[in-house]
Amino acid sequence: MYRNTHKRRKPRGQDYGAAWISYSDMTAALLVIFVMVLIYSIYQYFIVMEVKTKEISEKEAMLSAQQATLDEQEALLAAQLAKINEQEGTLSSQQDTLESQNTEIITKASELAAAQSKLSEQQAQLDALSVKLEEQQKQLDIQAATLASTAKELDSKNAQLTAAQADLAQRERDLNSTLVQVAKQEDMLRTQQERIDELVGVKTSIIQDLSLALRQNNLKATVDSKTGDIVLESAIFFDTGKFGIKRSGLQLLNKFLPVYFDVLTRKEYIDFLGEIIIEGHTDTVGTYINNLELSQQRALSVVKAALQLDGLTEAQRELMRSIITAKGKSFSSPILNADGTVNLDASRRVEFKFRLKDSEMISEINEILNNMPSPAPKEGE
Repeated sequence: MYRNTHKRRKPRGQDYGAAWISYSDMTAALLVIFVMVLIYSIYQYFIVMEVKTKEISEKEAMLSAQQATLDEQEALLAAQLAKINEQEGTLSSQQDTLESQNTEIITKASELAAAQSKLSEQQAQLDALSVKLEEQQKQLDIQAATLASTAKELDSKNAQLTAAQADLAQRERDLNSTLVQVAKQEDMLRTQQERIDELVGVKTSIIQDLSLALRQNNLKATVDSKTGDIVLESAIFFDTGKFGIKRSGLQLLNKFLPVYFDVLTRKEYIDFLGEIIIEGHTDTVGTYINNLELSQQRALSVVKAALQLDGLTEAQRELMRSIITAKGKSFSSPILNADGTVNLDASRRVEFKFRLKDSEMISEINEILNNMPSPAPKEGE
């Protein structure tokens, strides 16, 4: 379920990247439109200015022509005045003509003054337009600088987006690899858990069968419900400071060991049985080394007695030799009273333990798994 849930989810980073790309495209389009409108406005302005300039040039040409005409008329007038001096008889008619010409000259002069006034107005307009054009150029420079800064920032964000997309892709690859490893580990753990469950079930059955067999044979020995360990008092087997088994100890072993071995070597358990351990324990009187030697010798004496039991076939003895072990524990695991003091009598004991195959390895695996931190929740969980 965990693996399938993660495969259906899509990372949010892709929608976020698409939004940024759309935003950058829209911003670029607006900037292009703005620049085109501005260029068109400047182009229209120069066209109008060119038309006005052309009109002024035409009027100046016309004024020049009129001036030339005036000059000609003045020359003609001079000629006429000369002629008047010569021809006094025609003065009246010529005077009328002159007055008419003077009126026309006044009209032309008035028109020229009006043209000059209009030219001055157009010059003022041209100056105002030049100032406005300079202001617009400044604004255009500012907008161009802003556009360059925006483009640079956009390039930086695009680079960041590209890096983020590459990082996201790498994370997805790492996640897929991790999921594959997790799936393999889950399969391995499932197999190990099945083996653990099988061993736990076998161990529980052995403990139950041991308890039942001991009760049926009237043997006063307690089986630990969790470990299956059986503790027998050392005083039954050995005198103080000795490791030779007493008669009472041999009698107990002759009753206890056949029952113990019979349960452990049953056909439903024999394939799981890995080891039988005989542990000797002492009290805390004396040195650790002396007690270690004594406990080891006592455990070895019990093992020898077990291997020499009457009724064992050679095959059974060979099996016992392959799985039975003697261990001396000195006073490393004393039995304590309720007040915390050492119970000397209870500490002097012999323990019978069994181990199933793979049990130690599985115990270590369980300990590692129990100490492992829980995985951190993934984003979106």
